[in-house]
Formats: sequence, structure tokens, C-alpha cells
Amino acid sequence: MAEELEPLPTDWQRALAVAAHPDDLEHACAGAVAAWTASGRDVAYLLVTRGEAGIDSLPPAEAAPLRELEEHASAAKLGVHSVEFLDHRDGVVEHGLALRRDLCRAVREHRPGLVVTVNHHDTWGPGSWNSADHRAVGRAALDAVADAGNRWVFPELLEQGYEPWQGVRWVAVASAPHPTHAVDVTETLEQAVASLAAHESYLRALSGEPVEEHARRVVEGVARQHAHRFGGRPCATFELFGAG
Repeated sequence: MAEELEPLPTDWQRALAVAAHPDDLEHACAGAVAAWTASGRDVAYLLVTRGEAGIDSLPPAEAAPLRELEEHASAAKLGVHSVEFLDHRDGVVEHGLALRRDLCRAVREHRPGLVVTVNHHDTWGPGSWNSADHRAVGRAALDAVADAGNRWVFPELLEQGYEPWQGVRWVAVASAPHPTHAVDVTETLEQAVASLAAHESYLRALSGEPVEEHARRVVEGVARQHAHRFGGRPCATFELFGAG
């Protein structure tokens, strides 16, 4: 029998959420983000790509600005008003020094107590392979937390004014196949549905379902998946790493 999930620690005030694509955070943990901002915490988003390769019927040059606009609208529904994009190419993100440097810079700039990222493991669970972009970004985010605290890693960032930051207490990996912690999303499910539904162009390309029906099915399904391990409450789940 699977162990009960622990509540995610709340001994932090500022979070930086890092993901590969627009919609990744909405699929994984929108309800938790809404709960955090409602409690007065600050959450900033950093998207490594603009999701430009995500819509088969739309060329990347047209898809990128559309998906960027939808991400801003989606994040605002959760109380997130800081949304930044890097310009790594969608679909071919590499885990290497360039990505680690970019994420290290962001951690030093935002100085969070919590870093959130999305599943970096090879699979989502048995028989469900994870994408290369997700794996690369999740692993680089974990590495960047350590990089951010070491002044001798990426010394060029020091020259640009980005001082080391050792204040990250936790790294929470959303939608990991073996979660350890959770956030109750009972009160924020509707916000989470609306946030995912804001990715209208992407969801229309992804599914033949009406956008809101698709968003509700996905969000509620994710929230129920591990509810039996969290007192029957709908929840967003995380694999938690201590960074202090």
C-alpha cells in the first residue's frame, strides 16, 4: 500500500516555477499555484520555450506569440503576474551548460525559497515515456539550484550583477511518478480548470473535445489520482527535494 502524502512545506514566501512549455504547469499543478497566491505568496513563472512546436497545423513563427499570450492569460487566472520566456527551441531543449546558466541566472534574480519544476524522470509511470524537453528542463532546474549558490560556478553571472543565492529551501517536482508531498486543491479546482482552458489554441489542436470539457477532465483527473493518499482530498502532488 502506498504511503500517505505529506503536506508540502509552507516555510517559504517566494516561488519560481520553471517548465519547458506553456501549459506544462497548468497540466501539473495549477491548483497548488492558485492556493499559494491566495495565501499571499508570490509565484513567478519561467518558461524555457514558447511552445512553438506544439501545434502541428500552425508554423512555429505563428504559434510562438499565440502561445505566449495564452500563457500570460492562463497564469493571471492563478494570481501569477510574472511570466518570463527563454528562447530555447521547443522540442530540442538540451540539458547542458547553456540551460543551467539561464536557470541559475533566474534563481539568483528571483531569489525564491521554493523552486517548482515538472517531472524530470524518464517516465510519467509504467508505459508512459516522458518527453526530452521535460527531462532536460527538470534536471537542469535541480542543478541550477545548486549552481545558484556557488559563486565559482558561472562567474560571468557575478560580472553581470547576479549574486549567489543559497536561500532555496525546497525543490518540488510536480507530476513525478512517485510523489511524496501534496497540496490540497479543493478550493482552487475551478481556477485550475480556467487556467488550463486559457490555452485554447493548444487544446483545440490536442483534442477534439470542447476546450473547457477537456480542461476539466484533465484537471479533475490529476487532482483525484492520489487523493486516496491525502485524506480523500483532491490534490496536486510533488516529489520534494530539500535544497538547504
